[in-house]
Amino acid sequence: MATCDRCGRQVGMPYRCRFCGGTYCEEHRLPENHDCPGLDEWDDPAGVFGPEETGREEKSRVERAVQSVGATGGPLGYLRGNVAYVFLGLMVLTVGLQGVVSTLGISSVSAQNLFTLNTTNLLWVYPWFTSIFAHGGFAHLLVNGIALYFFGPTVERRVGSGRFAALFLGAGALAGLAQVGTAAFLGQYAAVLGASGAIMAVMGVLTVLNPSLRVYIYFILPVPLWLFTLGFAAYSLFVTSVGGIGSGGVAQVAHLAGLAVGLVYGAYLKSQGGRAPDELTLGGGPGGPGGPGRGRI
Repeated sequence: MATCDRCGRQVGMPYRCRFCGGTYCEEHRLPENHDCPGLDEWDDPAGVFGPEETGREEKSRVERAVQSVGATGGPLGYLRGNVAYVFLGLMVLTVGLQGVVSTLGISSVSAQNLFTLNTTNLLWVYPWFTSIFAHGGFAHLLVNGIALYFFGPTVERRVGSGRFAALFLGAGALAGLAQVGTAAFLGQYAAVLGASGAIMAVMGVLTVLNPSLRVYIYFILPVPLWLFTLGFAAYSLFVTSVGGIGSGGVAQVAHLAGLAVGLVYGAYLKSQGGRAPDELTLGGGPGGPGGPGRGRI
């Protein structure tokens, strides 16, 4: 028995979408019935339709090879629908690498420049992204990991794996830059790490698309997503106004920046129409940033 990627129903004879590679029941087998990311390419003659249908010249061997790598069943086909879990794995691996580096006696300055985005390496570019996956300990990783595990796949299935990756990485980088840039402008030192800015962007998208989606605080207290998001934003604004941009070692500006990116992108998606995610989805696809000191996102 297979599970429909849209409704979760067990089906004995599943349908495999030729555009996104997902597995669906008879009701959701058509691309328009499961918000197929492939529909976004419908007007691209080189996308859904092949060169035979469009009458265009045959693609070069290199182009065809690059296209086949990410295709369903290709070497990277397992990434389709699973990018949120790949990022979660990278977070775990990066925290492990942080532990290895700490045991090798590498200077704290070098380690900080490797794993954090800070006011001394602001223009180095690579820390914009390594700082997203690095975390300030197991508890920090656990909180962010749980949020990504539950909310990430839902947004990924709505926007597609490529756009989800761009949202996560772009929002994470912008969140870190907002925190460290603000500290630099105020003449302060700041170093940030963590995926919370990126995760807040994911939450922002969901808040716009489905504000009534029910979430459970500490897995116990049910609240609508819009109330959770509003409360979080109000808390971050209050703490920032009282204690500064890195109060309590938490990068509040980064949280707000990430959330703002998500809300804006969510509004864009909503304006484009289509159904909003109506449930949290578990399971993969077919392929199997503080004020002084370190701020945790």
